[in-house]
Formats: sequence, C-alpha cells, structure tokens
Amino acid sequence: MQISLRQTLFGVLVLMGAVAVWAADGKRNPAYEAYIAQWQDVAVQQQQDFGIPAAITLAQGLLESSAGKSELAQNAHNHFGIKCTSDWLGGSYYYDDDRRGECFRVYADPIESYNDHALFLQRSRYKTLYDIPVTDYKRWAQRLRECGYATDPLYAQKLVRIIEDYGLSEVYAAVTGAPTEEAEGKADPFSESGSDESRAVSQSGTRLVRDTITLGRRSETAYVAPLSASQEKERFYLTHPKMKNNGRTYIVAMEGDTYANIAFRLNIRERTLRVFNDALGRELQPGDYVYLFFKRGQAPKEKTLLWVHPGESLWQVCQREGVRVEKVRKYNEFAPTVDVFRTRQSIYMRKPPKE
Repeated sequence: MQISLRQTLFGVLVLMGAVAVWAADGKRNPAYEAYIAQWQDVAVQQQQDFGIPAAITLAQGLLESSAGKSELAQNAHNHFGIKCTSDWLGGSYYYDDDRRGECFRVYADPIESYNDHALFLQRSRYKTLYDIPVTDYKRWAQRLRECGYATDPLYAQKLVRIIEDYGLSEVYAAVTGAPTEEAEGKADPFSESGSDESRAVSQSGTRLVRDTITLGRRSETAYVAPLSASQEKERFYLTHPKMKNNGRTYIVAMEGDTYANIAFRLNIRERTLRVFNDALGRELQPGDYVYLFFKRGQAPKEKTLLWVHPGESLWQVCQREGVRVEKVRKYNEFAPTVDVFRTRQSIYMRKPPKE
C-alpha cells in the first residue's frame, strides 16, 4: 500500500502532537521532586511509627508548604499549616488564611513540623483515619477533608493528584525495599509453603506483619533531652518579650495562650500566676497583659486620679495601669459587685489625699 506525502505529513503532525501532550502532562516540578527526595525518609518513618501513609504526609507537605517555599514554611518552619490551639506551648506566627491574622505554630526547624504533624493526627477527631488501610491514599485524603483538616472543598482531590503525578504511593516500598502490591499478589515472601494464612495476608493487601518485622529491625530513635526550665523561659521570651509597666514586668498574651500554658513555660504554678493578675476564674484573651509578679498597690502620683469610660471594667483599668484590684476598690470604696463602669468618671488609683 502506497502512502502519499500528505498522509505522511499528517501522521508526523499527529505524532508530534502526542509527544507534546505527553511532555506537558509528564512534566514535573523540580522543586517538588527535590522536596520529595529530602523528606521521603521522614515520611516513611512516620508511616512505620504512627500508621500515617507516607504518600499522604508528603502530599500534604507539598501542598501546604508549596514544596517548602511558602511564607509559613520559610518564616515559621510550618510545613503543614497547623494553627495554634489552646494546648500549644510554642511560638506563634500571625498570617492571613481563612481569616485575617490567624495564629500558626512556629517550629525551631522543619523536622519539628513533621513530628508535630504526626502527633496532631493522633487527636480524637482524626481517629477514624486509622480504620483505612495505609495503601488506600484516596480514602485517607477524603477522610482528612471530612475530619476538618482543611476548609478547601477540593483538598482531597489535590492530594490525590499530587500523589499520582509524583508516584508517591510507591515511596514506602522504594525506601524500605518492601515488595509492591503487585509482587505481593504473585508470591508471599513470608511463607515458602504458601499456606492459607500467608495467602490471606497477600490477598488482603495488609502490611501489618511486614511493618512489624521492619520495626523489629529498626534502631531506636535517638534520645533528645528535654529543655531545662531556664531554656524553656528563654524560648518563651523570644515570642513574648518582657516589658515594664508601673515598675512591674509583664508580657502580652497572644492567640492560643492560656494562664496554664504560660505558667508551665515559666515554671510557676497556674494559681500563682492568676493571683498576680487578679485573674482567678477569668479566661485569658489575646492582648491581655500578664504580670509576672504582684502588681503594685498604687499608681504613680501623676495618676492619682484617672478618668475611666463607659464599658471599661475595673479589672481592665487595673491591668492597664499595673495596680491591684483590691487596692483600687478600697481607695474608692467600691462595692464587691462593681465591675463595669456605666458612666465616664474619675477614680482614685492611689490613696486619696486627706481633706
């Protein structure tokens, strides 16, 4: 059969088009590949230690941190977009996300972010994740979205696309040398006789036995000494600088802070810290002053009389001026029920002068 020149040219064009499409689809981001090479061993370790699929860990790291290039990753070493919570004792970084000025966790280095990600997924809200086999990355991605890890409705699809585009489902086998699921279907490496029990393991696709053996060979993680009390304080003051008011040292509370976690990091009792701040039974709010010792019994002489405004509370005024509440009540003969001022008025912040 003879082929005309026109048919030949048409075939060449079709072939070139197919190659062009393949190149476009098959093109990989070098930054993504570098990130995978850097963190795949850590992700595999977390699969072994916590049961979190390495493919999911890597895909989340890539997506949340833009392969380590995002503002949060660069400035806070936060690779998984984990926000501050009431039990968070570390530093804070404020960043516009779903809302303006949201509080995100700060880590000393990216490996801390990876470790905290594994611990974060141990919370009760994510417990149903571990009902899914580690090989089923699609259901893991969907369940993460359902559990509220991210607000993006396309979060699961994005994770799956990254996993499939970069072959992340094979990372565990590539790093550990474990057989792929296809190889498992052909032969069970744990039994020469091919017993019913071994075939059941192969057919179910579970790697529980293999993972246990791998863990048995794995050396223990090196011991990391906890921070001393003085080191903990120094680290705390990096994010909560000390300031002075009326001769007393204080820090300003940030989102996620509580009297309990501040007291823990300063190595003092929570009740003691609350007493310093007239805060028994009171919840800490971002922006509140937190004094690190008893406030003074009076304000400076130039503030003997101070104007207050409607809506201000006695506690707010005393915190702002660094004076104990019971002293101001006594100077002004306020009843114990006086809490919020209803009118603009002047109050004594020192013992009134004798008439």
